[in-house]
Amino acid sequence: MQFSSYEQRAIPSMVFKYRNQTEWAEISTAELFDNKNVIVFSLPGAFTPTCSSTHVPRFNELWPAFKALGIDAIVCISVNDPFVMQAWAADQQAENVFFLPDGNGKFTEAMGLLVSKEDLNFGQRSWRYSMLVRNGVVEKQFIEPDEPGDPFHVSDADTMLSYLAPQAKVPPRAVLFTKKACGFCQRAKNALDAANISYATVELPNSDRGTVVYALTGKTTVPQLFVDATYIGDTEAIEQFARAYG
Repeated sequence: MQFSSYEQRAIPSMVFKYRNQTEWAEISTAELFDNKNVIVFSLPGAFTPTCSSTHVPRFNELWPAFKALGIDAIVCISVNDPFVMQAWAADQQAENVFFLPDGNGKFTEAMGLLVSKEDLNFGQRSWRYSMLVRNGVVEKQFIEPDEPGDPFHVSDADTMLSYLAPQAKVPPRAVLFTKKACGFCQRAKNALDAANISYATVELPNSDRGTVVYALTGKTTVPQLFVDATYIGDTEAIEQFARAYG
């Protein structure tokens, strides 16, 4: 299947219905895109593996970098009904992404990217792509190649970030192992916060802390920090890392 780029063309005019908590709501493409810089990524379906484990989370993680580059919003579009998209948004907890249902596939069809997924019992779905929309016009579009299965090579968040700013500093992926009522853990958090380093916290119960930390680091105390699959260390090492990063 040959997909045509939508670059330098105005976004199709459309009104979307979605669920806002317990109420029905509407939003138009004019409201979404006029006088704004918006990143859109579209995918085959809510709750599907690549979409849930990689595509959505990474766009959500990179929001601070995108915002610093003048992006106003990140929108995820899928050919799913509004209730499914609302449930998926709650499950993903991606507060930096607006989940927009294209329930009837009209927007996706107008973009030329509605495809049959009948072999998977999906019916009609969107091909995977991403695009940068400035004031309602598509500046750049990354469409996945026509390959069997569900290719995921170019529509990812990092590719979009590289397009916007090839030299951009990519926020690290950090995990901090802690415990409750830990003064050293708070010192580590303060250092990371001061350096504007986002991190996930894993609070370990006393019963498991020694085993888990030792298996990962050869140490038995917390805090312990990992960044981009690299072991950083304990409080002093974390403070040193944060100073160097900042």
